[in-house]
Amino acid sequence: MPTSTDEARRPAPAPAGQVVLSMQNITKTYPGVRALENVDFEVRQGEVHALVGENGAGKSTLMKIMAGAVQRDSGEILLDGQPLAHISPHEALSLGIGIIYQEFNLVPYLSAAENIFLGREPRGVIPGFVDFKTMYAEAQRLLDDLDAHFDARRLVSTLSVAQQQMVEIAKATSQNVKVIAMDEPSATLTDHELASLFRLMRRLKESGVGIIYISHRLEEIFEICDRVTVLRDGKFVGTNDIEATNREEIIRMMVGRELGEAIPKVAAEVREPALEIRNLTRKGELEGINLTVRYGEVVGLAGLVGAGRTELARVIFGADPYDSGEILLEGKPVRITSPQAAINRGIGLVTEDRKQLGLVLGMTVRENTTLANLDELSRMGFIMSQKEREIAQKYIKDLSIRTPSQEQEVKNLSGGNQQKVVLAKWLFTDSKLLIFDEPTRGIDIGAKSEIYQLMNALVANGRAILMISSELPEIMGMSDRIYVMHEGRITGEVARADATQEGIMHLATGGE
Repeated sequence: MPTSTDEARRPAPAPAGQVVLSMQNITKTYPGVRALENVDFEVRQGEVHALVGENGAGKSTLMKIMAGAVQRDSGEILLDGQPLAHISPHEALSLGIGIIYQEFNLVPYLSAAENIFLGREPRGVIPGFVDFKTMYAEAQRLLDDLDAHFDARRLVSTLSVAQQQMVEIAKATSQNVKVIAMDEPSATLTDHELASLFRLMRRLKESGVGIIYISHRLEEIFEICDRVTVLRDGKFVGTNDIEATNREEIIRMMVGRELGEAIPKVAAEVREPALEIRNLTRKGELEGINLTVRYGEVVGLAGLVGAGRTELARVIFGADPYDSGEILLEGKPVRITSPQAAINRGIGLVTEDRKQLGLVLGMTVRENTTLANLDELSRMGFIMSQKEREIAQKYIKDLSIRTPSQEQEVKNLSGGNQQKVVLAKWLFTDSKLLIFDEPTRGIDIGAKSEIYQLMNALVANGRAILMISSELPEIMGMSDRIYVMHEGRITGEVARADATQEGIMHLATGGE
């Protein structure tokens, strides 16, 4: 076992093949932020090498440098022992370096097949024409290998987030790569889809491909990886064989401290109902939903991808209409016809896709924090700048948002800090009922703990939370009660004391 996490440990030998890619002393600085400082990393033929660290540790930046999407300030990259100059993404791919980005890189109004083969479509007999039959057949084969059961002809814009992730994976693995980096590929996947991904990874590994695997789910690291490298604050901390380390050691290396209980649920005083839903139906999506959320409690909403959880959240928030049934707030029937109406009634929605739906990425921390409640800051049509800065600074401090300043664009923040900005936005609206849709998706274990503590504080202060999560330990750890959905229906309600993973999965797969 390693005895120190403070001193950097150079990559240790592993029983895998030859080193296929080596990154040495990589440094990258952005205005006000040193993203990477003299970082070393390597991957060998036929190994799965985990790259872990808190959000902002530099993992994605290091991979973007490897793939040519970002240029390093200094350091050296060797592929098969040969140094690489500053290369473009196209050149990196032609050399056998592939990457699946955390942020999807898909064209919404093209089909899944067209996205998979974009820029390298099979040519037909007639010059200049695409052989669509071959392209669709090959794309379908790639998707079927991943157990992604949808038609390759479907437009990406009609696919769920999880299905879009499968298109990204199929696109990357369809190319003849020596090294492939997977940045949070499992964040949106069900257990079944994840098992399919792991089968594919094992096949790639057997064929000699070196795989770099980034994930915040440490149980995945121990299941699929051979070695693990930890980054912290843009610096190399150490590399260990998986068999020579454990979860606690990795967490300590990641956060530089003992984390304590991973999901620290704190009971709060449960009061009257904040939200009641009675026989709510939206044709084709929701059927006869009955649900109650009280002030002072976290109510979990579990289910597999496509069960209707996000659809229910959108109806409650006024983003989609419903056909029949009732929504009551504090015991009074209401008809919420728009998100603005929901906000006015004290409802906030922390969306699953924070980058597309929760934030304006080109705007600053300050602007995003106050965006949903500008009336509070306006006098005679003008925003009171000093008050806005004071509000932004208050939430930066209260939520421990790590940012160089409130004028930093949120696109430059880590995932965990972006999520905190979304929370700040809704706290500034004084939302009494908060809907969290996959609140810790794509954020690290340290930031997760902070989000859980914030949720505890919110219900302790009398707010109500409806939490959608695909992570069963999270649902079971944070919820006072759990509703389980399957194909648009609620199949059961489970008390915290009675919840088991097996029981929830039984209900999530249609069991009564």
